Amino acid sequence: MSLKGAQKKELRAIGHALNPVVLVGEEGLSEGVIKEAERALEDHELIKIRFVGERDERAEMIADLAKKLDAEVVQTIGKIGLYYRPARKPNPKLSNLLRHS
Repeated sequence: MSLKGAQKKELRAIGHALNPVVLVGEEGLSEGVIKEAERALEDHELIKIRFVGERDERAEMIADLAKKLDAEVVQTIGKIGLYYRPARKPNPKLSNLLRHS
């Protein structure tokens, strides 16, 4: 899945108003973090995740988590990563894309 420039721009605009729903702490990418991010992506399709740690560690964790979740990193700003993965069956009440479009 590769997003085009216009798609990323639209997702970044929606993501601007979102708050992080998952926090990756000092323990890194634990099973609990991955499961919670998986659940959040399935529900919301577009989520922000906050990372703790040094810059190089964060960049590596952001990319590694995207691979594990089979998601696209739309944007990274500082300690925040914006992830997108289309849901199999989007819920209009939970999907950030359907609620903000």
